[in-house]
Amino acid sequence: MMQRLIHILWPSFLVAGVADIVFTTLFDPLQLMYRGEALIGQRIAAYTVGFFVFWLLGIASSALTCYFQRSADEINRCPLPPRKRPEGCPKRDDGSGCC
Repeated sequence: MMQRLIHILWPSFLVAGVADIVFTTLFDPLQLMYRGEALIGQRIAAYTVGFFVFWLLGIASSALTCYFQRSADEINRCPLPPRKRPEGCPKRDDGSGCC
């Protein structure tokens, strides 16, 4: 579990750093306006907020990648041992399944 978490957080952290550098190089955070008012009043606050927004986007992307690369066996695996599965379960070993 910890290794999967590292596989999600570390690449997204690196991408967020690069994205923040590129974004703040191209745009001045103090000139970003919403309805005529500045979104954020200080540059360092804009850099910090921007980094965390980019990091959250990277986390979402990496988490979806980990989710979609699961095998069919991982998806269809029953978490219960065979004897504790409910009556009528087709994967129950005692022959009481519906199939």
